[in-house]
Amino acid sequence: MIRGPSIKTLTSIVGDEYLLTRQDAMVDYATDATKLEFMPDAVAFPGTSEEISSILSLATKVGFPVIPRGAGTGKSGGALAVRGGLILAMDRFNRILHIDPDNLVAKVEPGVITARLQEEVEEIGLFYPPDPASVKISTIGGNVAACAGGLRAVKYGVTRDYVLGLDVVLPTGEIIKTGVETAKGVVGYDLTRLIVGSEGTLAVITAVTLRLLPKPAKTKTMLTFFRKATTAVQTVSEIIRRKVVPTTLEFMDRHCIDCAREEMGAFIPSGADAVLLIEVDGDAGVTEREMDEVRDICLRSGAIRFDVASDGEEAENLWEIRRNISETILKLGPHKISEDIVVPRSRMAEYIDFLDQLGQKYRLPIPAFGHAGDGNIHVNIMHDKKRPQDAANADNAVKEIFRKVIDMGGTISGEHGVGITKAPYFGMEISRPAIALMTRLKKAFDPRGILNPGKILPGA
Repeated sequence: MIRGPSIKTLTSIVGDEYLLTRQDAMVDYATDATKLEFMPDAVAFPGTSEEISSILSLATKVGFPVIPRGAGTGKSGGALAVRGGLILAMDRFNRILHIDPDNLVAKVEPGVITARLQEEVEEIGLFYPPDPASVKISTIGGNVAACAGGLRAVKYGVTRDYVLGLDVVLPTGEIIKTGVETAKGVVGYDLTRLIVGSEGTLAVITAVTLRLLPKPAKTKTMLTFFRKATTAVQTVSEIIRRKVVPTTLEFMDRHCIDCAREEMGAFIPSGADAVLLIEVDGDAGVTEREMDEVRDICLRSGAIRFDVASDGEEAENLWEIRRNISETILKLGPHKISEDIVVPRSRMAEYIDFLDQLGQKYRLPIPAFGHAGDGNIHVNIMHDKKRPQDAANADNAVKEIFRKVIDMGGTISGEHGVGITKAPYFGMEISRPAIALMTRLKKAFDPRGILNPGKILPGA
């Protein structure tokens, strides 16, 4: 709990207008996309690195938790005040500091909305590939903290592949820079990569230097339906085997199709059990050639319908359906547990079949969708948590989902992070010696454990 003297000090650091302490004013900061709720003691909106340094120095001295927060779109509870304390809302760090077309880099503050950066760089013929489904509301800082992936990861990689350097404040108050603003740099330990994906447990990010690419000249978006989900994901492997690497290769099962039937309208043929949403990009010749090859592979694999978006507007409408599917499937039940497992691409058909059997076993809808091109499937257990049997079945299903993933050589989280929702299962994937090493690293950065405590590590 943050006591009176500390509240006064915090007020003197950020100013009265940038500190919330009334519960009714902090409601929005007590939850995130998980819908779990933990009320903080206060919410601060710092405006400079120096203010953050003073806040963290005070927290380390006094001993209260500080939880960095972006847009609150995280799905693992990483920005929740599970032990009370201070939410550090990064809303005021919202500037694009510079875009350098000569060196293909941009420097931005963590509160910049991802879609805004994409739009700014595309206006001058550049491209920032990471494209999480929450692209229109999530922030660059949140993307970096969770190492977000998104729709384009199959071809372009994830957030960490574009982070060259960071400006950060350590829990003990020191302000440092990590990494470089150049294409290469190998001086010292790679602190940048260590902090990317650390979910706000090691440092507070105040600026991010990002690598950019030239904007592709052309894109083609395709929609293809299959009678069986297993056939659809086997087709994904065949596309990659034929040396075609699409920009995006997204999968949705029959549950998702049924829920999106109104939005997808006439696109859906009779008997469709799964859909692939595929995009290729590059120069005009390459794009046309890859589109033709994808069409050939899909039809030879048994697709019952294959469409190409007629223009950019139609393509964007299709992508909006995909981005919104996480909310659309709430038609299947009032509550859901969302997991984002990854399995080897070659074993996706086996995993999709397993999910179908699991849903029958527990009598719960388990819709699956996601980034089939890199084996990252979003598994959702739909249930009514007010019904004890539903809740128990959902919990048991999660355990089986993770156990199967580990047995198949996969990972329990591809892009949502660990936060609090996956922390109980951390030891299923990470060995005890590795956990011990991570714990020592956390203590080296944060000797008093004030920065986002209770996240990632078991018993943190």
